[in-house]
Amino acid sequence: MSRRALPLVLVLLAGTLLGCTDPAAEARPGTPASCGPVTATMGDTDVTPLTPPPAPALPATVTSTDGVVTTVADATRILPVNLYGSIAEIVFSLGLGGNVVGRDTSTTFPAAAHLPVVTPAGHDLSAEAVLALAPTVILADDSIGPPETLRQLRAAGIPVVLVAAEQTLDAVPGHVRAVAAALGVGAAGDRLVTRIEADIAAARAGTPTDAAPRVAFLYLRGTAGVYLIGGRGAGSDAMIEAAGGVDAGSAIGLAKFRPLTSEGLINAAPDVILVMSGGLESVGGVDGLLRLPGVGQTPAGAARRVVDMDDGVLLTFGTRSGQVVRALADALHCRGPR
Repeated sequence: MSRRALPLVLVLLAGTLLGCTDPAAEARPGTPASCGPVTATMGDTDVTPLTPPPAPALPATVTSTDGVVTTVADATRILPVNLYGSIAEIVFSLGLGGNVVGRDTSTTFPAAAHLPVVTPAGHDLSAEAVLALAPTVILADDSIGPPETLRQLRAAGIPVVLVAAEQTLDAVPGHVRAVAAALGVGAAGDRLVTRIEADIAAARAGTPTDAAPRVAFLYLRGTAGVYLIGGRGAGSDAMIEAAGGVDAGSAIGLAKFRPLTSEGLINAAPDVILVMSGGLESVGGVDGLLRLPGVGQTPAGAARRVVDMDDGVLLTFGTRSGQVVRALADALHCRGPR
């Protein structure tokens, strides 16, 4: 699932310049006034690597989340892959992007865009594509697979280190430290964690607390007929809450992702509908979204309050998470860049 793959300044203007299509439209009492459709964007879409880049102290022996003890002896050809693109963000942010030889489809930031893709089916690895790159270490989590492919790669003698796949902001530091340990750059990992935690804290501190819009995250793939709504534990709930919103799916008792129904969406009564930019495009933009059953009968639909954000950052939970929270908060609360 793209985030796409489940990581700043908004290029937005306040008031009518923010994209308001109906200045008279009002959200529910206590929430920000409607600003119509908005694309949440970050001023810099690339990762910021640590400088100078660290020198890996190898070999490093670590235990994967699947219990396999793995020794990494060479980090000159790193393949970081998962459903969200977060592991690649971490490797590049550690300053080791020059050693990366391939990417997953969720890794879309500019510094990695030139790399060959090894997940042509979204979250399934192509063993042939991986072996052709001759990686000296593979970093992944259980969002990528299938398991038999990972076993095949291990059998070929490639160290495969799996890290945790929890999609929350609080889990990001642990992911960074696990990746840094596997690559023999533990001290750099600590430096990166300090930077990330400060960025997330600053983003949260700047989020309005007096008005919390009710936000429904919809995962849309119109070309494949996939229409889902997020709830507790989907990852979208963590981003919505960090940005000062109330997750509408969680509020009506949904967990993870559930099929979207008109009754469920109307019951969720969102003030804002949040989608990935690619998903919005797949249903024909805002007008196409409003034609989906139930959307037009919500406060968000009536006010055309749709916020979209790039697939490669919204649910990544990588090193740019603070920037994502800041951009999303600005879009949800109808305010200009900070």
